[in-house]
Amino acid sequence: MLSKVAVIVGSESDRVKADEAVEILKKFDVEYDFRVLSAHRSPRELDNYVSNSDADVFIAIAGLSAALPGCIASRSLKPVIGVPREVKIGGLDALLSIVQMPRGVPVACVGIDNAKNAALLAVEILALKDKELVKKLTEFREKGFKM
Repeated sequence: MLSKVAVIVGSESDRVKADEAVEILKKFDVEYDFRVLSAHRSPRELDNYVSNSDADVFIAIAGLSAALPGCIASRSLKPVIGVPREVKIGGLDALLSIVQMPRGVPVACVGIDNAKNAALLAVEILALKDKELVKKLTEFREKGFKM
């Protein structure tokens, strides 16, 4: 069974960070899907995608109001990892938007612009049910976080 991660960005300008996450997922041979879907500009399309996705984990990369991770979490019971972008005020606005989710709609949050850690967290979540990923993560750490 293939593990799958959905990497979603709110706008095309966030693709550079998505590419960093995808690079990590590829190194661990994790199947992924990439989409540009805005919580504000394409809410119906986002809702449809999340509702029908076979992903096990979502990575949502967003700046400014950073509504994307919370919107995904409100539509799915699967883990959502938010990556705040540094767009204004050093990314603090996006960081606070992601970490201050209301009770009942949890979103994990990594550091500002740290899409690589988001991908690693997704791999760790998937490794809970995938012994091959446990092996790869162990080797990755033993090699000093290099592949």
